[in-house]
Amino acid sequence: MNFSAITVSFPIDEETFGELKALCQEAAQADAANYELVMNLHAARNYEMSGFYVLVYDDEQNKLVGMASAVDMMGLKTFEWSVLVSPMYRQLGIGNALVNVLQEGMAVRGAEGELALTVENSPFGANYLMKKGYHYSFSEATLEAKAEMMTPYDGLTIRRFEFKDTLALVEIFSAAFGDTLEEAHELIEFNSTTADLILWVAEVDNVVVGTVTTRKEGEVQWVTALAVHPEFEGRGIGSALLNWAKDFAYRGGEKTVLLDVEIENLRALSVYEKAGFIKSMQIDYYVYGG
Repeated sequence: MNFSAITVSFPIDEETFGELKALCQEAAQADAANYELVMNLHAARNYEMSGFYVLVYDDEQNKLVGMASAVDMMGLKTFEWSVLVSPMYRQLGIGNALVNVLQEGMAVRGAEGELALTVENSPFGANYLMKKGYHYSFSEATLEAKAEMMTPYDGLTIRRFEFKDTLALVEIFSAAFGDTLEEAHELIEFNSTTADLILWVAEVDNVVVGTVTTRKEGEVQWVTALAVHPEFEGRGIGSALLNWAKDFAYRGGEKTVLLDVEIENLRALSVYEKAGFIKSMQIDYYVYGG
C-alpha cells in the first residue's frame, strides 16, 4: 500500500468535506459512534474558525483513510484535536503518523495548550491516548431535544445582545462559570462577533436576568453559554431559555436543538433533562502529562 498525507486549513472545500463526512459515516457504522462532532465537521467550512486537518490517502484506491483535526475554538491558541482512521486501515501505524504531523502543525501555529478528544467507548481512543502519555481530564455530554413550538414564559423578554448589556453579562458569567472579568469579556466578544453565533439576553422588568447563545448548523440549532443571574435562580428562567431556544429553532426551520454539558455538572444536567433534553453522545477530554 502507498499512502500520502496532506495538511489543509479551514475552510475546507466542498469535495474534501464530502470525503471527511464519508469517512466519519464509515467509521460510525463500524463503531456505533458519531464522529462528525469530535472531528469538527461543524467548523470545517467556517471562515471564522482557526483550524486544520491532516489527511491520509490510500493512493492506490484514491481514498481518504485517515484524518486528524485540530481547531482553536476560542482563538486562545488552545487546540482541541482528534484522530480517526478507517476501520479497514487500523493497526497500520496511520494513527501515529497523523498525530506526529498534527503536533507539528499545532507547533507551527503557535499552540500554547491542547486537549485530545475521543468519543466515549470509541475503540482504541482512550487506550491509545493513555499510551501516548495523555490522561483523562473531563467529559462533555451532548444533549438533544426536538425543535418545537413552545409557550412563552410570562414576563420574560428575550432579545439580541446590545453593548449596554455588557456589565450585566460579565456579572452573570462570572457568577455562573467562575470566569474572571477578562474571561467574561472575551466570551461576550466571541459570542457577539463570531459568524453564525447570536448572543441573547433575557429580561424581567427591564433587568437582565439571563443569557444564552445560539448557533445554526444546517437543520440543527446549538445552544451554548446558558446562564442565569444568581438572584433569579430557581424561578424557571433557565428552563424558559431552553424552551425559547426550541421554539426559536422551530420557527427557523431547524429540527433539533443540541447543547454540551460537563457530565460532572449535575445541577445543569437536571435543568436540561427537565426541559426535555436527552443524552445523544459523550466526548472525553485528555491532557498531556500528569
